[in-house]
Amino acid sequence: MDISAHHSISINEQYFGQEQAPILVVDNFVKDPEALVADAKKCQYVKNSPFYPGPRAPAPLAYQELILRTLKEKMVDFFQVPTPNLKFSICHYSVITTPPDQLKLLQRIPHFDSLNENGLAAVHYLFKEDLGGTSFYRHKKTGFESINEARHITYLRSLEAENDGPNIPKISDGYINGNTPLFERISQQQAVFNRIIIYRRNSLHSGSIPADLFDNTSQSKIRLTISSFIDCE
Repeated sequence: MDISAHHSISINEQYFGQEQAPILVVDNFVKDPEALVADAKKCQYVKNSPFYPGPRAPAPLAYQELILRTLKEKMVDFFQVPTPNLKFSICHYSVITTPPDQLKLLQRIPHFDSLNENGLAAVHYLFKEDLGGTSFYRHKKTGFESINEARHITYLRSLEAENDGPNIPKISDGYINGNTPLFERISQQQAVFNRIIIYRRNSLHSGSIPADLFDNTSQSKIRLTISSFIDCE
């Protein structure tokens, strides 16, 4: 499978929230996104994460190489990472399959993927229907929009205290997709076919999963992404 960059790739630098967190929004990323979709359909998927609400399968190594070849210089400069030596720790085709009433508590609130401020995450949208993009949040009690080592204990203690309060997300609330008593949505990236977004992994975020995602089991309703973690070597 030939995985190459699109001739009209578009790279936009954006910032969000009071902390002005950086995010890259890259449209028309790969030349043939349909080839990735076809490849994803042939893969063997497994549920290999206690937090991701669905199964995943390894994405092609050539895909990782394309990101580094095409976007590494921009990522190093824009996110001010301390070294140009980047590597992938995760790169998976990912599909959300967990019904809202089966989510664990930590899957019903925004999350962060790492305390490392230099760790990056990338989400590549490979679906055409309106199945939700990615939202970023502020924790109202602490005001935190990202979690690092210095904030970690304070944030966890605050969440534990809120677990006993009336505003803790209930099973019936399902996926978070907007403001709640505990969190405020500060930015929302739309899911555009063949768009990839890249952001710092310590930002509080969640997929913007629509309530009707599970109303239809047809193939066209599959929310396929490529989810990646990129680290400094």
